[in-house]
Amino acid sequence: MTGNSRTFELKIGRGSVNFSIPEAQVLYYLVGRNKTPPPDLAGAYLRALDQPIDSPPLREIVRPGQRVAITVSDITRAWQRNHQTLPLLIGYLNEAGIADRDITIIIAVGAHRQNSEKECAELCSREVYDRIRVVNHDAWDTDNMVYYGRTSRGTEVSVNRVVAEADRVILTGGVIYHYMVGYGGGRKSIMPGVASLKTIQQSHMWAMEKDVGGGSNPLAANMKTVGNPAHEDMLEAAALVRPDFLVNVVPNLDGDITGIFTGNWMSAWHQATRMVDDIFGVEIGQQADIVIASAGGYPKDINLYQAQKTIDNAVYAMKRGGAVILLAECPDIEEPREFFDWFDNPTPLALEKAVRSNFLISGWVAVRQLEYTSLGTIIMVTRKDNIELARRAGVLGVASMEEALTIAYQTCGSDTPRVTVMPQGANTFPILKV
Repeated sequence: MTGNSRTFELKIGRGSVNFSIPEAQVLYYLVGRNKTPPPDLAGAYLRALDQPIDSPPLREIVRPGQRVAITVSDITRAWQRNHQTLPLLIGYLNEAGIADRDITIIIAVGAHRQNSEKECAELCSREVYDRIRVVNHDAWDTDNMVYYGRTSRGTEVSVNRVVAEADRVILTGGVIYHYMVGYGGGRKSIMPGVASLKTIQQSHMWAMEKDVGGGSNPLAANMKTVGNPAHEDMLEAAALVRPDFLVNVVPNLDGDITGIFTGNWMSAWHQATRMVDDIFGVEIGQQADIVIASAGGYPKDINLYQAQKTIDNAVYAMKRGGAVILLAECPDIEEPREFFDWFDNPTPLALEKAVRSNFLISGWVAVRQLEYTSLGTIIMVTRKDNIELARRAGVLGVASMEEALTIAYQTCGSDTPRVTVMPQGANTFPILKV
């Protein structure tokens, strides 16, 4: 704090940015309610495996000689810190009689790109990667998919053969808010995690409004599960696979693993979502002219596609016609490669029609991106070489915080706009109470 200004430091990539806002203009500094992580992560994790929710202990579920498939989130979810917990899980399975040769870790990339060998080792830990078979899921590899049936909405469910042919399926992952299906984790490890492209396309289509021109479905949103057709269809898809055990973690505000939820893949996950609400759901009484939001640094700002979750949260805190300043380094901005191709469509309606004719999650994200730009100005502090590409997505890329603030002030048309700051924008969900 200096004079009548308040100084902030927000993460971007692996570094940070400092800036000051007049104290009188700061509307909210939005952070959740922090929780203390367990002092002994290893001990807490192993106890959770033996004291699960609505399930026998994991050691009573597996038997020597059984093939075990473990789903692990991809590099965009490195915040889940699987490199810390997977060695514990593998050791536990070994003690229960499961040999290394009978375990396969499948990186549940969904329709994302394949993870590199280096990334797989980073995710799983070098110790685990050198001992255990680790494979990438490939949604396009139809020869390695096994068909399970249809959901009540007609989605044809096929999943990776590694999962289908395993005797036991263990889902790992993390739970935070998700701007399409309410929350991450749980069923997402199956759909889209290890599902075929056709399954992903059909299921995710429920995130669109029924009629052409309606854009994205407002029920497919943060914090919403009941009545959210995208979530409900995903849940049915996972139920066809019938996972045997779930291990989901919840981070605190500092990114430390704080909640460890194990057991039944549905009820344990539901308990995890309640902790997410307790930590990351923040009530606000009014919206701001300018919202300054950091994704929380790497890997949450690895590309615009992932950083859009921060835009989504920030828009809830922004007045219509206001501005969002997103801090996102985006070292991998061109991924997924097809994301920016959607913006070649000349109009938002043309984009929506193209998405409906060949649905990919990247297309839905593109539709949402243009919907944000219709509500206000989206400015992104990023690398200079990202600026042109960001413009294709309707995002005004700038190389400095000073330039971003100048543009935001001009956009708002006020010398004293009210400003909300979100240091962990990818996770923090503003809940407007009027």
